[in-house]
Amino acid sequence: MAKRFRECSFDQPFLMPPSLQDWLPEGHLARFIADVADQLDLHTIYADYERKDGRGLAAYHPLMMTRLLLYAYATGRSSSRAIEEATHDDVAFRYLAADQHPDHDTIAAFRQRHLPALASLFRQALQLCQRAGLVKLGNVSIDGTKIAADASIFQSVRYSKLTEQEQHLQSLVDRILGEAARVDEEEDRKYGRGQPADALPAELARAESRLERIRQAKLELEEEARQKLQAAEQEREANRRPVGRPRKGEQQQPSERNRIKKSLKRARANAAQPKRHYNFTDPDSRVMRDNRHMTFVQGYNAQLAVDAPRQVIVAAVVTQQPIDSSMLVPMVRQTIQMTGKTPEVVTADAGYFNTPSLSDPTLQTITLLIPPDSEKATRDGLPPSANRHPLAQQMRERLTQPALKALYRVRKTTVEPVIGYIKEQRGFRRFALRGIAKVSAEWSLICLTHNLLKLFRARLQPRMT
Repeated sequence: MAKRFRECSFDQPFLMPPSLQDWLPEGHLARFIADVADQLDLHTIYADYERKDGRGLAAYHPLMMTRLLLYAYATGRSSSRAIEEATHDDVAFRYLAADQHPDHDTIAAFRQRHLPALASLFRQALQLCQRAGLVKLGNVSIDGTKIAADASIFQSVRYSKLTEQEQHLQSLVDRILGEAARVDEEEDRKYGRGQPADALPAELARAESRLERIRQAKLELEEEARQKLQAAEQEREANRRPVGRPRKGEQQQPSERNRIKKSLKRARANAAQPKRHYNFTDPDSRVMRDNRHMTFVQGYNAQLAVDAPRQVIVAAVVTQQPIDSSMLVPMVRQTIQMTGKTPEVVTADAGYFNTPSLSDPTLQTITLLIPPDSEKATRDGLPPSANRHPLAQQMRERLTQPALKALYRVRKTTVEPVIGYIKEQRGFRRFALRGIAKVSAEWSLICLTHNLLKLFRARLQPRMT
């Protein structure tokens, strides 16, 4: 008896019209993203369309486009071309797009046009996590990671190199102009004076355009250096010792005086000749050292505040500062702003220890667990250059208490796995956009979708009221 098989012809007609709801199993991530997107407040995006005159082709629905972008970022596909392709060959994307296929230009334009509104959805997603009981704020851990910019480090140039290039281009422009003047003079003598040419020679136009960009870059570096010098001088004036003998407890610590003095000295040297590199592809990006890989990257410092134990991100900031010492207060403030509550405990590594920040009023009701020394210094004994400020001594004593020491150890299982998951599992190692504003919004999208994944895995789908 011959074996019987099921029909598998490509020409098999449907007996009934197909339904999108039959394409995905129950409990699929795409279904969850669709349900959550229905609950999000997209009035800012809708309002932008209401300002148009209504002429032209009908636009793709903002809700559908938002679903696509959220699912794409959640699954590690942020490229507009990859999203367009997925609406054809990926069942989940086809389901979310309602069997429509916006092209990559349309997807990219929607993201660019509504980027601030999409980034603001981070707070709404966080509120969903709070209502689901995933956010406790009993122990919040802060850390940062270097994310590459959409720019090559080889396009970064030092101020001194810019000066050399400026001098070279200026001499080139002068030579071309001199040669042009000589040729014009010879032709005038030979053929008589003619009409002046309207267009610049191509070589001269390119040189002058490049010269203008270099001069603008130098101006930006010089202005930045002046602002840093002004800030250092203001800090010195604010911390200048009063005339006469200080009262007990008011004497400034030597380590703090040395820090301010060194900061002012560096600012003056930088104002004389800026040290920072300028990147012509993404001027907002910076050359930063990635300590994890012991290399330099052209990128940004992406900051996270993560709530234990469910690893929900409660604050996300992108900074151009290569070190973390100034980011403690901004991260805590954004955590309070986003959640409406003050965390009980905040933990961070030694890179965040900064005595002026620890005295900020925002942190006074919070138990801070931030070692003033690196793990190696703590293990091998404090070096002579260790911070001797009373706040540093108090923090060292605090971290010897068994209960607080155990709380601090939770940091490694809270924020660091989140960074690893975003980079390794979701493959996000480079920003697709350029400029600090757009990069910050893209980072919010990454963190927003991280929280949606946490909510999905908890199998909780609360409704916004």
